[in-house]
Amino acid sequence: MPLSTLVSVIVAAHDEERFIGRCIRSLLSQLFPRDKYEIVVVDDGSTDNTAAVLDTFGKEIRVIRNEHNLGLPASINKAIVSCRSKFVVRVDADDYVNAGFLDILHLFLAENPQFDAASCDYLLVDDREEVLARCDAMKEPIACGIMFRTEQLIDIGMYDESFLRHEDRDLRLRFLDRYAIHHVPLPLYRYRRHEDNITNDRDAMDHHEKRLREKHQDRDRQQGRDK
Repeated sequence: MPLSTLVSVIVAAHDEERFIGRCIRSLLSQLFPRDKYEIVVVDDGSTDNTAAVLDTFGKEIRVIRNEHNLGLPASINKAIVSCRSKFVVRVDADDYVNAGFLDILHLFLAENPQFDAASCDYLLVDDREEVLARCDAMKEPIACGIMFRTEQLIDIGMYDESFLRHEDRDLRLRFLDRYAIHHVPLPLYRYRRHEDNITNDRDAMDHHEKRLREKHQDRDRQQGRDK
């Protein structure tokens, strides 16, 4: 199957009417040639005005609509398998990016074919988009701002859809078993901190943290037996 574009930017959104427009506008303002990337938004069963906001962008974005809320990892997987691009990068619906985001990450991987994935640094911002901190993506990793080779994401089985929190940590552990994530020390991503962040649900975070430890302890033990 031929490639249809170079880069697919995946955005999963559930009830993100407040922020999704800002996110998409930043993606449409990239220095990277517009005909070389697509923006794939998964509307994950939103019940607010997210769908109406997405409609205002017309054919500039490709929208996948889930009739019911499937959860973040299932939505991202649905987008990945729909893509025919060499590279995939995830941006959260409440975040936004620098104009050089795609251009720099793509150039890094295109000029280093031996490298598997590229992760940029990020600025932590508040609701008013005021910068709270600059963060090193290798020391304080987040789920987004990492450009992957699509075939490698599929090779590791993509996201584990049972992890409704810490899905990125599970993916990273499995990815690093076979591949490497390289560092681009430029703050190209804007990670928004606000009261509705899903990471604020401590019970859910703790539950999936326990599941993550159990899963990878079992996997490590199995790998030890297989050696």
